[in-house]
Amino acid sequence: MDLHIKIIGVSLIVLALLHCLFPRYFNWKQELGSLSVINRQMFHVHSFFIALMVLLMGLLCLTCSPELLKSTLGKRICLGLGIFWIARLAIQFFVYSPKLWKGKRFETSVHVLFSMFWIYLSTVFVWISLS
Repeated sequence: MDLHIKIIGVSLIVLALLHCLFPRYFNWKQELGSLSVINRQMFHVHSFFIALMVLLMGLLCLTCSPELLKSTLGKRICLGLGIFWIARLAIQFFVYSPKLWKGKRFETSVHVLFSMFWIYLSTVFVWISLS
């Protein structure tokens, strides 16, 4: 399981860094231009904190894998992380519209890839918490 925690750690750090590309890729400057200043700023602030938390989760996995795997606190943290990623997986299917990806090769690939990633994260963290 230590290897899985390390893989997850690196993956989450990469995902956090990918958030830096989101504004340009999703054309946020134009898309968010019609929002009020408070809503636009809240969008950017919340996106920053999501990326920060994903980065910190990755760093936790890389630097504290023995504690996550063996201690009671580590197992409870893993349970919380498992619940977090299960919720993210549910959002993938029940909040995001299939219109965003169906019939589009790249978007469908991203949808499938990230769905599998959320399943992997959820499974590993819940497995650790129950072991």
